[in-house]
Formats: sequence, C-alpha cells, structure tokens
Amino acid sequence: MEQPRFPHDSKALTTWLTTLVHNREYGTLAELRRARLPTNAHIRAGWYGGDDHRDLFERVAFLFAIYHQGRSTPLYGHGSLGAAARRIGDGVGRGPDNPGAQRLLNRVVASRRIPWRHLQHAVTRLRSCEQPPPSWTGLTEDLIKWNDRKARVAYQWSVEFHTPPEAIGKHRANR
Repeated sequence: MEQPRFPHDSKALTTWLTTLVHNREYGTLAELRRARLPTNAHIRAGWYGGDDHRDLFERVAFLFAIYHQGRSTPLYGHGSLGAAARRIGDGVGRGPDNPGAQRLLNRVVASRRIPWRHLQHAVTRLRSCEQPPPSWTGLTEDLIKWNDRKARVAYQWSVEFHTPPEAIGKHRANR
C-alpha cells in the first residue's frame, strides 16, 4: 500500500514563524538563524514543506529569522522579492535608482538555481534599510516555482523591480 503524500503549506509556515516573533520565542528564532546546523526548529519548519519541499521551507525560515532578529513585531511582508528590492537603498536612490540594489537583483535573477546567498543579502539589506520584507508566503511559493519555465519567477521579479512608480499607481488603480 502506497503511503499518502503530504503537500506543502506556505501560509502555515508564515503563520508559525510570525507566531514565534509575536510570542517572543527568541530561542527558536535564534536556532533558525543557524544555517549550517540543523536544529529542531529547522525540522519543524521543514514539516510545512511536505514531502517535496522540506529543505526549501527550512531555508525560508532561516531568511525570516534573519530579517526578524531583534524585532518584537512580526512582519508578514508584501509583494514579491522584486517589488521589495525596489525599497532597497538610501537618500541617494532606491531600487533601480540605487546601483547596489540593481546589482543585487541582477545577481538574484541571473541564477539558475535558487540563489540562497543573494536572497539572504537582499533580506539583510531590506532589514538594514528598515523596509518591509517580501511576502513570506509569496516568496516561498515563488521559490517552489523557481525552475518552472512557465512561471518565469525571475523575469516577474525583474519586471516588478524596474516598473516605474507612476505605472505601479496606475496598475493598482485599475484593479
């Protein structure tokens, strides 16, 4: 008899992670920041990944914990990583007007494999710029589809990064 397959649940992962921040479970969040040493917290995060995405969910939990280090209020985030990268920068410029943000996004979208190191750098930059993260649930779903040619995740992130602000406003108004 074949064992039932367990699907992933990105929304449940985000709920669990935000609950850790809300309940001030800083020890568990610290465990998640230990990337090279699998802990019980990593295993728990992996459960939400089902049979096919355990490692990916553990790594997203790591990114979440990096962003939330020292925070007492959880942020669910919004938009894709491309939209979030538009917020990276300083007084000189943000997003496409910031050479560092542009280089970072270019490295992310040029990767054939999921660019974990560059994603960590993007999350760290958002945190240091005091900007909201991407939607954690959306990021997880995008990374699941990273190699799906029809989904074109990297392309969509690039489009959202480079969309002029006036076009974003028009797009929202037309919804």
